[in-house]
Amino acid sequence: MKEEIEKLRLQSERELPNLLTEQEIYQFKSRYLGRNGSLTNLIKRLKSLPAEERASAGAVINTFKQELEAHIEAALQNVRAAAKRRIISEQLVDVTLPGRHLPLGNRHPITLVADRIIEIFTSLGFTIVEGPEVELDFFNFEALNIPQDHPARDMHDTFYISKEALLRTHTSPVQIRTMQLSRPPVCIICPGKVYRCDSDISHTPMFHQVEGLLVDEHVSFGDLKGTLNTFVHQMFGKDTQLRFRPSFFPFTEPSAEVDIQCVMCKGTGCRVCGDTGWLEILGSGMVHPQVFRNVGYDPQKYTGFAFGLGIERITMLKYGINDIRLFFENDYRFLKQF
Repeated sequence: MKEEIEKLRLQSERELPNLLTEQEIYQFKSRYLGRNGSLTNLIKRLKSLPAEERASAGAVINTFKQELEAHIEAALQNVRAAAKRRIISEQLVDVTLPGRHLPLGNRHPITLVADRIIEIFTSLGFTIVEGPEVELDFFNFEALNIPQDHPARDMHDTFYISKEALLRTHTSPVQIRTMQLSRPPVCIICPGKVYRCDSDISHTPMFHQVEGLLVDEHVSFGDLKGTLNTFVHQMFGKDTQLRFRPSFFPFTEPSAEVDIQCVMCKGTGCRVCGDTGWLEILGSGMVHPQVFRNVGYDPQKYTGFAFGLGIERITMLKYGINDIRLFFENDYRFLKQF
């Protein structure tokens, strides 16, 4: 048996150094030390030896087994270390190279234009006021001279939550709430989100507005024109022409739409402006006396003007954008231009 043990020892010493993977080493271990391995079979045969040989043969086998297990463990560690070195060399990072610059986000074009609108009007003395987006019918319609049977309600395509509650269709309710809580002079702008049941290339169910209100004694339509002239020239450039067209809004009288010279064709006529040379940008007018009565103001003593503009529309005109849906699709190729 000692000769067989020595033969296995020499055989294992020849095989083990040539094994290059963990799988090969485990297969080697199974051939020698597995349930039916060569060394295991020798151990099983010990009991068949004469008593005087059994002890010495057992000691030799045990020594060989311990040495073989140690050699197998060393071989596994060497293979694992070599694999680790190979991975490190393949994925070597040169720490002296400059770092990669990650792309930084941009401020959204609607945010840019909203901030600019607010900056212009606050420089003219207007104060920012905000209000709830879930509004009562009274503040959204009734107090603004739009009773239940008024046809102007059909223009708003309202999201109703209940008979009395709705998602505001404009930020004018903030003006009503402000006038109820304060006395003239009032000089405010009301930026915020508004909601209407509408969705196409130029409309979305949610959009942004800025509405303005100035109430005091002796406020005239000339004050309104001067304010909006200043706004247009600061937003679109001092050479931008604008005009006031008579219009109708239930909460202002007289009312006017404000147009600017087409930013695409500079007034010569194109597809964007319908060959008119003009683009509508906002609605405005003198506050209706009934609105003053609804908030407890004396229309014989106070006058005022109001205006409202859509931030998306101003943004589209300022940057030459032809599809409002681009604002909400979060396409980085579009947003990074701003």
